[in-house]
Amino acid sequence: MLRTRITELFGIRHPIVQGGMRGIARAPLTAAVANAGALGFLSAHTHTEPESLRREIVQTRALTQRPFGVNLTVLPLIKDRDYDGFARVIVEERVPFVETAGSNPARYIELFKRASIKVLHKCPSSLRFALKAQELGADAVSIHGFECGGHPGEDDLPGLIMIPAAADKLTIPMLSSGGVADGRGLVAALGLGADGVVMGTRFMLTQESGLHPNVKQRMLAATERDTVMVGRSIRDSSRVLRNRLAEEVIDTEKAGTASHQDIVSMIRAERWMDAAARGDADDGAFPAGMTVGLIRDLPTVAAVVERIVAEAEAIIRNRLSSFTAAS
Repeated sequence: MLRTRITELFGIRHPIVQGGMRGIARAPLTAAVANAGALGFLSAHTHTEPESLRREIVQTRALTQRPFGVNLTVLPLIKDRDYDGFARVIVEERVPFVETAGSNPARYIELFKRASIKVLHKCPSSLRFALKAQELGADAVSIHGFECGGHPGEDDLPGLIMIPAAADKLTIPMLSSGGVADGRGLVAALGLGADGVVMGTRFMLTQESGLHPNVKQRMLAATERDTVMVGRSIRDSSRVLRNRLAEEVIDTEKAGTASHQDIVSMIRAERWMDAAARGDADDGAFPAGMTVGLIRDLPTVAAVVERIVAEAEAIIRNRLSSFTAAS
């Protein structure tokens, strides 16, 4: 069994965390991750009002007796979310862990710490955000490299650089996010100085994930070259699955004739979630990490976690030990 500061902090069996993916991190997936001995996060931002989040928490508790958390992504430009209401529900429901993301988490870290809730802060590929979160009192951080799906930030730094750079300066536990879909990635992240990994795309492509089967099959057919960055022109970069809409967005951005709002309307989450509901794999900017090129099956969450841990332990026990010269 792989024991790290992350497994100790969150009381989980394996140093694997499921990211709080908007529209995807719902009760069946999050509960399955928890039951597999990893840590799952519901997405508050999936919900339009706090009581809907409360019902999702209750539903998740009906599916698992193990701990799970809630991702609270605060985006000041999105005005139709009651972020304080979400935070209130999290506290009232005594959720043990929160993943904060988006804007400065200071006020929410303070609120959650008063309620004895452990806080993991999600940081795009920039060390300064991780150091600030540590200063504000976060219990742990996740560092998102350029490889990850969704929003990796604007610095274009890969995990191979970000994780050791962060390990040199952080004192709190740290997770590596982006580029991990199997035991090889887990061992690599631990070797770079992380205490565990966050996986989004790998958990998205499981039986318990609510992503439409049409979109899942498109992702399973993808190679490592089948993700692209959109939103670069408006400094809202996002790694998404290469499809018809993504190519259209890239062409539009290159032309330089579209407004900021035009680009937002093309890549917004509401559009890809609607496309996913319809099963249209070409009409949404679906967040996807480079790991789509490594994923070729659609197993249960339990099978994914068991396989990754077994592979990681075998690599540590057999392959890595073979490089040590006999004294």
